[in-house]
Amino acid sequence: MKHIFKIFLSFCFLSSYGQNKNNLHLIDSIKQSVADFKDQDSTAIANAHYNIGELYRYSFIGDSAYYHYHKAQKIFQKQNENYKLAKTLYGLAVVLKNEKDLTASELISIQAISILESLKQTNDIKETRSFLYNNLGLVFGELEQYEESIYYYKKAIELKEDLKGDYRLSIYFSKNNLALSYKKSGQYNLALNLYREILSNKNLFTIKPDFYALVTDNYAHTLYLSKEYTELPDLYFEALHITDSVNPKGYNSIVINQHLAEFYKNKNSMDLAKYYAYQAKNIAEQYHNDELLSSLLLLSKIETGENAVKYLQSYIRLSDSLQKNERGLRNKFARIQFETEQIERENIQIAKERMWLFVTSVTLILTSFLLYLVITQRNKNRRLQLIQRQQEANEEIYNLMLSQNEKIEEARTLEKKRISQELHDGVLGRLFGTRLSLDSLNFNTSPGAVQTRGQYIEELKHIEQDIRKVSHELNTDFVSGAGFIDIIKTLVETQTILYKLDYNLDHDSVINWDELSNKTKIHIYRIIQESLHNIHKHANATHVDISFKLKNDVICLIIKDDGSGFDVNKLRSGIGLKNMKSRILDINGTIQITSEKNKGTKVIIEVPIT
Repeated sequence: MKHIFKIFLSFCFLSSYGQNKNNLHLIDSIKQSVADFKDQDSTAIANAHYNIGELYRYSFIGDSAYYHYHKAQKIFQKQNENYKLAKTLYGLAVVLKNEKDLTASELISIQAISILESLKQTNDIKETRSFLYNNLGLVFGELEQYEESIYYYKKAIELKEDLKGDYRLSIYFSKNNLALSYKKSGQYNLALNLYREILSNKNLFTIKPDFYALVTDNYAHTLYLSKEYTELPDLYFEALHITDSVNPKGYNSIVINQHLAEFYKNKNSMDLAKYYAYQAKNIAEQYHNDELLSSLLLLSKIETGENAVKYLQSYIRLSDSLQKNERGLRNKFARIQFETEQIERENIQIAKERMWLFVTSVTLILTSFLLYLVITQRNKNRRLQLIQRQQEANEEIYNLMLSQNEKIEEARTLEKKRISQELHDGVLGRLFGTRLSLDSLNFNTSPGAVQTRGQYIEELKHIEQDIRKVSHELNTDFVSGAGFIDIIKTLVETQTILYKLDYNLDHDSVINWDELSNKTKIHIYRIIQESLHNIHKHANATHVDISFKLKNDVICLIIKDDGSGFDVNKLRSGIGLKNMKSRILDINGTIQITSEKNKGTKVIIEVPIT
């Protein structure tokens, strides 16, 4: 019991000192008390963590406050202490709001309100609800969603006005926040009415002079925005005087100096504007927060030339730094939440049922997965077998085409020789005999006969030359080997039309395709076919160049496209590429693939003739 009493006394000190940052020694006292009765009273431990969190929050040490609030939250959930849980969630929401994790603050505030609404509405519960609504008003104000902010401030004020006891100061705090949202949303008259209502309480100056100064400054700034300058800048000076009398060059004086700088800038009194802007910056540097950020931005607007640029750059650097710190702190909050104790698990029976359900589910999933793998593999094997049979059928067709082509070429050659022989031995022989006969008649010396016979003989010579020329050309095998190129051309034309590609086919006429075996021709045919398929499937190309060159008894096949290209180092061999490499290896050839992103791909295949 003595440890619980120590915590109670420490909490009393907390209530007395409030936001005094110099009283963090109380935290050590409470921590020692927690260590003394650890594992003896969970509720007492939760209360201790909550009190430590409160101390850290008032001291603006957000990560430590979050850690202890989170510890308390878990225990209060376990003990079903819903009211204390809601108060702890409120502390968490305030910490998250202060550290600019606004979405998390909103969610936790709504969670706490839901818990409180399910409880009997006592004075304490209504009070905590009003604090949560006020926090939601602040969150939406930070998000510049002023309609929602005004709605929650009104809810907070409504609850506070229904509380038993003297809550006037707390109501004034919420009304000041409400007026601030009215001001930021451009509803100046509503804001001015609220500020006048607050300032009409003359006791406020005595009870809470710093708050009185804050309201006075807000009222003056609203008048400035309303372009009502009669009471300005006197109200600003009054607020600054009160603030400095309570806490010289304290936090509240930053905003007042900023407003004075803004006022004098508007009046084109640039020296006074600079003076108060620098005053605001110098004070804000002690706190290094958002007000320093706004002070730097204000100076960048008041100063000129290089000074303006300097302060704008400082503003950008500080803004980036603050955002980085906020992200880091949010990550730290996530780690704290992850590392703390988890909520108590369900009872043993439910745990067993869940375990059996889990085992059954896993078994079904694994069985389904294995069945899926088996079915998928079978389908894959069937597809591969189908592809293989199709390839074999295509190769048989191609072999038949080559054989047929060879027979046609052989028949053409025989026919040419027959015609050549017929022309040479038949027609030419008869023409030669006729010429001799005519030549013998040429001994007739009559002028007319000589002239006529000479013309016939000359004409017969021309006929003889033409027939010899035709005979020679027919006997020359000038189309030898052209059949394979025709087959390749047919393949390329068919595939490019199907794949919507432009193409260019080039080949050396010196290549004697008859020297290549049918197996080599088949492999070359299939390589070109697979390459065109890959270009269509992967390259998104519009044009392809195919060429055959002969270098040192080596046929060089080059296939180049203008497609998207790829990283050759990350190339994974699919079935098509494996088949290509297998074919090239089978005919003692080599393959080289080069590619560049957005510039296309080039495939070079070299096959020896012998």
